[in-house]
Amino acid sequence: MKRIILISLLALAGTAQAKDAEPQKDVATLAAPCAACHGENGANPTTPAYPVLAGQYANYLEHALKEYKTGKRKNVVMASQVTSLSDADIRLLSRHFAAQSSKLHTPSVHGKAE
Repeated sequence: MKRIILISLLALAGTAQAKDAEPQKDVATLAAPCAACHGENGANPTTPAYPVLAGQYANYLEHALKEYKTGKRKNVVMASQVTSLSDADIRLLSRHFAAQSSKLHTPSVHGKAE
């Protein structure tokens, strides 16, 4: 009986994980629309009005994107860009742009990045 209960619990846990798991999206596909304003890899914006994304802190980028999505930050273009992004997409994009080389000087407050 214990064996049946254990197997049932494991099966339920696997089903719950499968429901919650999002298919892995390709970061290049997610980042492609960003290049229109922020330049390739987020390093060379098309105008000085657009920020450099490359080399920014990942947590800052994630926070900013989530604020555009909730409307806390107001920008019509950015709001339309982030509407379809999941939290996982936002995290992936943030880490991607943070890992890009740029002219920004963003010293690590935690030592070497992992």
